[in-house]
Amino acid sequence: MTATALQPGIANTLTQGQLHPRTPWVILGLSFAAAGGIVSLITSATASEFSLVGAAALGVLFYLVSIVVISRLVEGSRKATDRFVTALVTGAFLIAMAPLVSLLVTVVVNGSARFDIEFFSSSMRNVVGEGGGAAHAIVGTLLMTGTAAIISIPIGLFTAIYLVEYGRGPLARAITFFVDVMTGIPSIVAGLFAFALFALFFGPGVRMGFAGAVALSVLMIPVVVRSCEEMLRVVPNELREASFALGVPKWLTILNVVLPTSAAGIATGIMLSIARVIGETAPLLIVAGFTASMNYNLFADRMQSLPVFVFTSYANQGVDTQAYLDRAWAGALTLILIVMLLNLVARIIARAFAPKLGR
Repeated sequence: MTATALQPGIANTLTQGQLHPRTPWVILGLSFAAAGGIVSLITSATASEFSLVGAAALGVLFYLVSIVVISRLVEGSRKATDRFVTALVTGAFLIAMAPLVSLLVTVVVNGSARFDIEFFSSSMRNVVGEGGGAAHAIVGTLLMTGTAAIISIPIGLFTAIYLVEYGRGPLARAITFFVDVMTGIPSIVAGLFAFALFALFFGPGVRMGFAGAVALSVLMIPVVVRSCEEMLRVVPNELREASFALGVPKWLTILNVVLPTSAAGIATGIMLSIARVIGETAPLLIVAGFTASMNYNLFADRMQSLPVFVFTSYANQGVDTQAYLDRAWAGALTLILIVMLLNLVARIIARAFAPKLGR
């Protein structure tokens, strides 16, 4: 007998039998089939409707019990525990994805009815029933969000650089505290702040696109600061020390070493912050208002945005109710596509600016 041989009666849990790779899928299918049959019998006996959610929950329960018992008999307790935890994690992921998938399917199905050329080329001026579009809202959203980004990105980036590279003492702690507070403020507060600020200069009741951009920048700045700060802290200190050892000034080290190294993460954080504020409704409803006409001037008159367009189309339905609902769903679908495009751009930028580790 070799030195590694096991004594009689002692089982090696690492080398016990293994279930066939298809066995879990067979158990899953049988579990859902049994759950569906049981729910069908209950619904037929009580004359009620079939509950898909109830059948799915019962099927998951059957699967958990079955896979653990079978795996414990064949593979041992270690593998059974692993399969149980894997099933729980997978189930949690599917539960988290279910609302998102349901939302996307609902918006695509309902928004495709008006997802046409007229919707992207026309405004709602002189339209009271069918027809019209959201061109004025799309232009307003792009103008206000772009202006908010122009305001927020330099302020947020420079603040993050100060906190990471220079900030020490009470001032840095105060800035960090207020950034944390601003991160959690409701969006309506940002709208009220911008409204009060512009009312001091232009009088009460002022509505303009630039005020909406300022309100969005109040929400965007703390997100930019936090994301850029975390990316700057990830840069190894060895790179800074190597640059200092060569006699490079600190500002030049930040410009040529720190920022290029963290450029991918900074770009991703900025894109995500834009995606976070582009769907805000409450602040724009207060300070930018809503209009049915095209407006390219941020400093004059009201300016429509896509979130406000969706809200007003649903809340203020006219004679042809279905036409207003179709435009609202199409506006929601357009907004989701814009956010998805921003996330895609963020991934492309992150991959383009990522440090090249290969030779």
